[in-house]
Amino acid sequence: MKASSSTNAAHGSTLLDRKRTLAKAVRSEASPSVSLAVLSAIDEEGRPWISFPHDASRTSQPARSVCVVGPADLGREAVLSFEGGDLSKPIILGLLQPAPAAALPTRLSADGEEVTLSAAKQIVLQCGKASITLTRAGKVLIRGAYVSTRSSGVNRIKGGSVQIN
Repeated sequence: MKASSSTNAAHGSTLLDRKRTLAKAVRSEASPSVSLAVLSAIDEEGRPWISFPHDASRTSQPARSVCVVGPADLGREAVLSFEGGDLSKPIILGLLQPAPAAALPTRLSADGEEVTLSAAKQIVLQCGKASITLTRAGKVLIRGAYVSTRSSGVNRIKGGSVQIN
């Protein structure tokens, strides 16, 4: 009996030694301080899963996260670190932000006496239910729950045709 228990102990220590060697190899591997992966899924428990698109040998794996991730974030790149340098224990540090959309060209100029605001398609001034829209076709649309015009001089309405009510 003693021989078999010492054999088991020797076998157990060999297995433990192999695990320690593997852990050291993983930690000593030239792993960067942070890595990038793609958020590939969110499981039923709400746990994020990541995949490494440039490394075919790695499959999708669960990760922990220090930030809130949800279904709307699927496909986004995640910044990762690894607990204790262990590549099987990824932690999502954050999500890379998309590049801001390029602003459409607009012009605003002011010379102290006049302000000109220009846009290619239309300009809308809006406050609550009231709005004034200027379109490139030349239309001026005034909308509001109550519209009032006042003039200390002539209040003139001219047009190809004028419709009231």
